[in-house]
Amino acid sequence: MNQSTVRIGIIGGTGLDEAFAQDQGESVELDTPFGKPAGPILRIRRRKVELAILKRHGPGHRFPPHKVPFQANIFAMKLLGVTHIIATGATGSLREEIRPGDLVIVDQVIDRTFRRPGTFFDHAAVHVELPSPFCPVMRRWLINAGHRLFAGVPESEARPRIHEQGTYVCMEGPQFSTRAESLMHRQWGGDLIGMTAMPEAKLAREAEIAYALIGLPTDYDCWREAGHASAGADEASILSMVIANLERAANASLRLIDEAISDIHPLQAEPSPAHDALKMAIWTARDRIDEDEKRRLAPLWGRWLES
Repeated sequence: MNQSTVRIGIIGGTGLDEAFAQDQGESVELDTPFGKPAGPILRIRRRKVELAILKRHGPGHRFPPHKVPFQANIFAMKLLGVTHIIATGATGSLREEIRPGDLVIVDQVIDRTFRRPGTFFDHAAVHVELPSPFCPVMRRWLINAGHRLFAGVPESEARPRIHEQGTYVCMEGPQFSTRAESLMHRQWGGDLIGMTAMPEAKLAREAEIAYALIGLPTDYDCWREAGHASAGADEASILSMVIANLERAANASLRLIDEAISDIHPLQAEPSPAHDALKMAIWTARDRIDEDEKRRLAPLWGRWLES
């Protein structure tokens, strides 16, 4: 894959607009077979790399997690020729060592969502492999960028700890966990708790787009009673702390992304397993798939149906 074919999508929230406001670009509004994405997509060129930037929840944080138009968001990225997606997302920490304000390069996920459309393919049997839901090529690329960015800088508020792996428990929401649930998630091996990684990662794999997630811990989940409003802490101070941690982690993630895109040679040199995810995944006989459905989803599976 050469530089001209690497197009990077960025899906996130806090700080995205401000971080790229100085870059010249165009705002694109698209429609898809699954409706409109959460908002306009900003297309810019930064460090000679084409970027497509989308606020997951839309302008003004319009969509709650269970109503985010995940299918439309990912389909729109595919229409724009995006080959790799970097996602960021606020989370709660399930581990003492993962501090609010740190960054986590997530490697696994436990999906506890249950009322969100989780596939593009409702009219054919399509089964993508998902043992590594986050692209290993992109994860190494981000981790190495973190090493360069913070080399020789002592850990502090200006230098968050980067955790090179972590399991993200994706809950349905929009309510937060009960304490019993939070303790259960820890027993399952969860490191972070959030509401947006799924079905986003699954849909990116179905669209044959490499996908990596930077988790942004804002606070400790309620397994850790100290510091929670439910344990008698002042609610205003808790909210202020969470917002400050989110801003710190979001700013650090944007610095990490900027450092990563300064060198995209690793993405050019090594194809992601996601880029051929549908090669063996379409189980329905080609002549049994409705022609209108073939055309409707042609950007996703068209090349595999021609063979």
